[in-house]
Amino acid sequence: MSEHRRRSANPGGEQPPSRRASAGRPYAYGSPVEGAPDYAHESREPSAGPGRPGPAATPGPRRAVRETAQQPRLTRAEMRKQSRKGSGGGGGDSEGPPNGRSAGRNGKPGKPGKKRLIDYPRFGKTGFKRWMPSWKQSLSLFLIFFGGSVAAIGAAFALIPVPDAKASIDLQNNIYYWADGTEMARKGDTNKQWVELSEISRPAQDAVIAAENETFRTDKGIDPKGIARAVYNMATGGETQGGSTITQQYVKNVYLSQEQTLSRKAKEFIIALKISDDKDKILTGYLNTSWYGRGATGVQAASQAYYGVDANKLDICQSAMLAGLLKGAALYDPTLNTGNHDRMQERWNYVLDRMQATKTITAEDRAKCGPKFPEPIPVKAPASLNGEVSYLVETANKFLVARDKTLNQQLLDRGGFQIYTTFQKDKVDALKKAVDDFEAANLHPDKRAEDQNVQIGAASVVPNDGAIIALYGGKGIENNHYTNNADALGVPVGSTFKPFVLATAMQNGVLTKNGEDGTPAKINQDSKYLADNLAPIYTKDGTPAIGDDGKPYKQRNSEPGQKGYVTLKQAMQWSYNVPFVQLGQDVGGKNVKDMVMKLGLHEDSLAPATSLTFPLGTSTPSAIRMASAYSVFAARGQQTDPYSVTKVVNKGKEWPGFTKPTPKQVLDPVVADNITEVLQNVAKNGTGSKTNDLGFPVAGKTGTTDGGKSAWWVGYTNSLTTSVGMWREDPANKSGLQSLDGTGNKTEIHGGDFPAEVFTRYMKVIGPGNPKNFQAATPWGQEVDSSGAPASPSSSASTSASASAGEPTGPAEPTTSKSPEGPVSPPPSASSTCNGNGNGNGNCGPSRSPRPSKSPTESASPSPGAGGAGNLVGLMGGQ
Repeated sequence: MSEHRRRSANPGGEQPPSRRASAGRPYAYGSPVEGAPDYAHESREPSAGPGRPGPAATPGPRRAVRETAQQPRLTRAEMRKQSRKGSGGGGGDSEGPPNGRSAGRNGKPGKPGKKRLIDYPRFGKTGFKRWMPSWKQSLSLFLIFFGGSVAAIGAAFALIPVPDAKASIDLQNNIYYWADGTEMARKGDTNKQWVELSEISRPAQDAVIAAENETFRTDKGIDPKGIARAVYNMATGGETQGGSTITQQYVKNVYLSQEQTLSRKAKEFIIALKISDDKDKILTGYLNTSWYGRGATGVQAASQAYYGVDANKLDICQSAMLAGLLKGAALYDPTLNTGNHDRMQERWNYVLDRMQATKTITAEDRAKCGPKFPEPIPVKAPASLNGEVSYLVETANKFLVARDKTLNQQLLDRGGFQIYTTFQKDKVDALKKAVDDFEAANLHPDKRAEDQNVQIGAASVVPNDGAIIALYGGKGIENNHYTNNADALGVPVGSTFKPFVLATAMQNGVLTKNGEDGTPAKINQDSKYLADNLAPIYTKDGTPAIGDDGKPYKQRNSEPGQKGYVTLKQAMQWSYNVPFVQLGQDVGGKNVKDMVMKLGLHEDSLAPATSLTFPLGTSTPSAIRMASAYSVFAARGQQTDPYSVTKVVNKGKEWPGFTKPTPKQVLDPVVADNITEVLQNVAKNGTGSKTNDLGFPVAGKTGTTDGGKSAWWVGYTNSLTTSVGMWREDPANKSGLQSLDGTGNKTEIHGGDFPAEVFTRYMKVIGPGNPKNFQAATPWGQEVDSSGAPASPSSSASTSASASAGEPTGPAEPTTSKSPEGPVSPPPSASSTCNGNGNGNGNCGPSRSPRPSKSPTESASPSPGAGGAGNLVGLMGGQ
């Protein structure tokens, strides 16, 4: 041994600890650190015993460091690295022991590491490869998935039974209830007879196959693309779709329910595969479970409903029509409306052509049908659906389908629903009696041709609630009147539209003047506008509006005469057209459109907002929608969507989604109060004065179209809003609206005549409700007169848009004279008082007008129209 190894590292002569004492006993704090305090390395040897001193303390380091213990401790990162390379221990050589064994004590090999059942993430791989499954793992996953799918399909085949198709047409009645909970009507298919294929004519079978699935006899019953499309639409919230093959459609008919889930689609798929080879069974079930409209489920019920014959008697022409209904009876039932009839005739020809193309009929057979469409027989209504009840049920069903897309008409015709409506029997009876009494007193269709085909539609809506409590839809389907007049579109509402224009100007302001805050000035009802007949109309920029003839446009009132400048309140009272056409330009057609849609009218019923006559009521909303829009005024600016169903119950469970609509504030309450004040004046002193017979306050507006094509009255109290529309139309030839002139032996018909009379008769029974009086209106906005208006005592430089300094006050309101509208008539023209031409430039004193003077090229008579007005110049008679 070298001298170096024998020599002590301690100058004091202290021997290092023996190998026995140090082996396997590392220092508690690691290797000594230079500069560490001496007590940190104090000897740990035991003392000599009790009362015996230990080794004498000597200066300097107490113990030398073993050379074999001077290796640095491994970091965690190094330990992980060694682990990845196969090292089993926490020390030793960096390469690790062989054969994946862990290092034991003194670096000797240990036991092998425990192998994982699933090597993922993959052992010994780094980066992307660590997460990439091996080919063995991929193959295993595929085999597991494939085997599981086969097993699941096999289990489904064994466990999912084929349903009884006959049980699926076990239809039930729907029960409809009045608002008080008493039963109103029962509706359901009373023909539940199942017919075998041998009892269905061969043309009826062939027509369905040609129309729906030409390859039915040879295909496997499944359309993978159709299934994928249906699943995708279901997952993305799109509209649900039926199967593309007859087999799939039949299975869907059997499983028809409100559920639109993947589990149900899986059941349909399995059943379709199970029955795909039995074509006769599929066709029999399909023809007996398909919906044909008119409450008819199955070809036997349909053949009786549309042609009054059994299914085995259907000929080629009738069969093609019934097959066409399968595309959607609501759109193709030819007796519902003109559009349906046109679509059905086109579809009928298509089915016949396909039958000829597939060689199920010959060209001679096709020619026998010829161009003559096989018109169905009239609808046979159940006794429980006579009178107005049929229209109430139709309105409720329409609301159900619109509110919940899963509640389609086909599902409703399956029955089993209890439907609670908002309709109040006493109000419905009172409204019907008002119409019947009016017709008995005024119309004699057996004596006067002008009294024939008179149509009346009416509806009552509760303000601030939206409930439709009554409607009048016509004489009943038992009298071959199938259209619900209360919900009919296509009848212009005339001057009942004018309050919407005034509400827009008061709420949003006019574009011709800014208020103190720089926004469009919000006008008040005292603002003055020119009311002269055939007065020119100007755009908001002061330039002449151009008609369709390329010349400056002039508007006609319902009667001739120079009315001069009148307040908007007076213009509404006598329903002058000129002021509101000009106001429509000043406020902007788009703003008016936005306002009426906020009030609840639908865009598809509105005329183009760019038309100059848009403010005169060229739009055609229904009586229900007009009553709902006016209810906003009665509710002090709160709009609530109209509704007719409060609750739906099916199989003992309440159907979700039929809570009351929430009111929305769309008008400032003060604006609504001012509109009500203006319309109270119409009812009391203007064109609606016939309602004075009621003896309690009402507000409302008349509406009449040029040529007497329609007449309206929309009136309200605090508790009820009712609209009444009247027009002439022959439902048989569907040639459009006919003139009301001459009806009831009157030369002209205005909204203040017959519609206001029906309203008055009705409200005498209903009463004013509570509270009886309207909220008093408080001042709103500022007086913004149109250009050229004379100054009034209340106007000032800041509130009058065009009054010149020093102008005299306008004329006092003149006395009334006899009017064709009724006992109260409009005042004589203001220009007669001023001895001028009504433009403010007569002897009323000096005034200035920024409007351009009359051009030599202006037409002396009104142009055909402007901005899409066509021949609507003066079309809206205004009263």
